[in-house]
Order: sequence, then structure tokens, then C-alpha cells
Amino acid sequence: MMQSHNVIVVGAGAGGMMAAGRAAECGASVILLEKKNNPGNKILISGKTRCNLTNSADEDEFISKYGPNGRFLYNAFHRFFRDDLLTFLERYGVETKVERGGRIFPASDDARDVIGAFERYLTEQRVQLRTGVEVDRILVNQGRVTGITTKRDTIMGDAVILATGGSSFPATGSTGDGYRMAKILGHTIVPLRPALVPLIVNDIELVKSMQGVSLRNVRLTAWQCRAEEINAAQTPTQDSGRGIAGKQPRAPVIESRMGEMMITHFGIGGPVTLQMSLAIVDALETGPVSVSIDLKPALSYDKLRDRLQREFDLNSKRSLHNILKELLPQKAINPFIKISAIPGDKPGNQINSEEKDRLVHLLKAVCLDVKGPLPLTSAMVTAGGVSLKEIDPHTMSSRLIKGLYFCGEVMDIDADTGGFNLQAAFSTGYVAGESAATLS
Repeated sequence: MMQSHNVIVVGAGAGGMMAAGRAAECGASVILLEKKNNPGNKILISGKTRCNLTNSADEDEFISKYGPNGRFLYNAFHRFFRDDLLTFLERYGVETKVERGGRIFPASDDARDVIGAFERYLTEQRVQLRTGVEVDRILVNQGRVTGITTKRDTIMGDAVILATGGSSFPATGSTGDGYRMAKILGHTIVPLRPALVPLIVNDIELVKSMQGVSLRNVRLTAWQCRAEEINAAQTPTQDSGRGIAGKQPRAPVIESRMGEMMITHFGIGGPVTLQMSLAIVDALETGPVSVSIDLKPALSYDKLRDRLQREFDLNSKRSLHNILKELLPQKAINPFIKISAIPGDKPGNQINSEEKDRLVHLLKAVCLDVKGPLPLTSAMVTAGGVSLKEIDPHTMSSRLIKGLYFCGEVMDIDADTGGFNLQAAFSTGYVAGESAATLS
């Protein structure tokens, strides 16, 4: 069996559905192929099934969230940005709301409403959607796309848009197929790494003893050295890292951020860990990496020592364990006491000056050696992908193969949490679809 369409879109995620709908809206005959049985599987799990669509940040702040590669997106954002997306969704009955950090969600808190909007868009534009179809390869003749082959048939076409996503969350269909197909055609694949991913530490017994502890308003700092070599006095007092304006930290500091984190049975997770994870993953390629957790970042060493002294003065006969209840989560107290090597039943009035200094330094820097990230399949986003040097940012077209286009996570673009990754997929999908439809 053989079909023919102007535009073939491979992958029905955020970028692929937008690309297919826009290409059809521009007059092309479009077929959208999805290997899973339903479209939009990764949208369904984004934002904990609430779908963090985009962000209220201005364009320059948006661009900064993608690091050096963010400049590639300027043209796409000029063509289709946040307000265009929200207008599009409203057209199909999806109201939105803004939450903390500028995150924008459907007012219903239900990702299924977003998928429903795109399904109506595809139907309205007469896109032929085929699910359960796995594409084998892209057909090329004399440097130009001529179609694709699947496990069952061949589909001819003037243009192919690769919207296959990354390699994270493979259950959603993102299994790296696009990288394989692009590489066969001569494209460079920037090494794939997990981004927005929890981290495994070496001191498993310590983190297991604190499993489930949630830490708020702490400072996490990553260091290019072993934990025993950390000089906590060099801990920055200001945030630094991708997407944060200002100077980058001085070595050996890699990144430093205030936020919320979670202690897990294997290491550390939570928002601030995920944001710093890619920088840590990349730094592990060049040497050992450790992290320090400042549990009281609002207090200097001197002020924290004064605070601790007040607690000892007010509770001189209480044990160290009970005094620490004012300073630490319950489940963290015994592990903290064990690290300090001070008996937990020792009364406050018997704790000497050296021991108090030890407690202050621990409160300002619990240090852990990082072993590595969880596997790529556990990451929220895949860093790396098709090199942007080989993609025209004005059209999302391949610079190597005429009629080949890219959008979304298959390209070497990734960002922090907050709706930035989905917006990049929607914007690049819009441009790819429009460009493919007007291919001459």
C-alpha cells in the first residue's frame, strides 16, 4: 500500500500536532504518524498531569532559560509565542491561569483538555492521524526527501517533519527514533544527556536515613571537587546558573540556587536539584562533583551561631536531639546528630564551643559526593540532539536534506522547568509546519 501527502509529520506530541495542524492550515495535505495508540502522551504527564503549557516571563528571560542555544529560538518566538498559544487554546475552549513562578496551566488543571484542543484542531484542518504506526526510515533521493517507510507501508511526500521527541519517558513513545533517522541522513547528534533529573549520591546510608525529608528555602551548591574538599566559606550568597542574570560563579562552584529539594532513598531530587542537574551531569564528565546543602541560607555563620547559642541558653537542660527540633525536620535530626559525632542525649549546657562550631558548619553545609544522575529514561527532558548548526532557525529546515524539518525535543534544545520546554515545542512546530507547507 502506498499513499502520498505533501507533508508527513512523524510524532504526535506537542510539536508534531502543532506542526501538522499548521501545515494543513496553510493548504498542505498532511498525515501525522504516531507510534503509540494515542497522541500527546507526554503532554498528559507534563506538570504532574496538569500540563505546564508555557510561562509568563518576557521573551529575553524565556530565551535565557535554554542557555547558549536559546538564541536559536528568537525567530520562532517572533512567529508564534506565548500569547499566540493562549489565543489558540482559547479558540478551542481551553482557558488558562498563571501560578507561582509564572507557570501557566489550563484552568481545569487537566492536560486532557489541551490534547482535546489539538485533536479538534487536527480534525478541523483535515489532518489524517494514524496511530500505532512506527516509522522505519526517511526516504531521500538526490538530497531531497521523497517519503518514509513504516513497518507496513511506504508513504510518499514532499516534506517530512521529525517531531519524535527525546529519549526520556520512553513509555510515552520518546525512544530516540528521530536521532537514529537523522543520523542516517548525515546529521550530527550532540551527545544525549539527562536533564531535569534526580541525582544519585555515594553516601547511600545517609540519604536512606533521611528518605522523604522535604527541605524548603535551602541553598544547593554544586562543586567541581570531592565533598571533603569543599570550602563552604566560598558558597555563593546569590543564585547562579542557566537562566539567571549576572556573573557565573568562580570555580570550583558550578551552580548555586535557593529552592526546594527532597532527600530520596538514592540521593536528592526536587525542583532545585532538577534545575541544576544538567550542569552537574556535564561537570561529571571532567571530574568529581559534590553538592553542599545550606539548611539556613538566610543566616550568616555568626548569626547562626548566635541563634544556636540562644537555643542552648533557653534550653540548657534539654538534650541536643530536642534542641534540634527547632532547627531541623524531625526525620533529619538523628542523621544530623550522627554526622556531628555529638551524643544526641547530651544537654545543651554541656556542649562545648568546638561542638557548637561543628553544628553551625554542618547546618551551613551538609556535603555529599554525587555519583551520577538517574538514567536518561527517568529524566524529564533530553539534553542534546540534532545539532542546531545544521538547522535553519527561520524555517526549522535541515541544511543538509531538502524537505526535512525538525521541531521540539529532537533538536539540541532543552530548558529549565516552568513551561519553557513545551513552549519551544509549540513554537518550533508552528514554524516547521508553515515552512513545510510552503516548500517550493
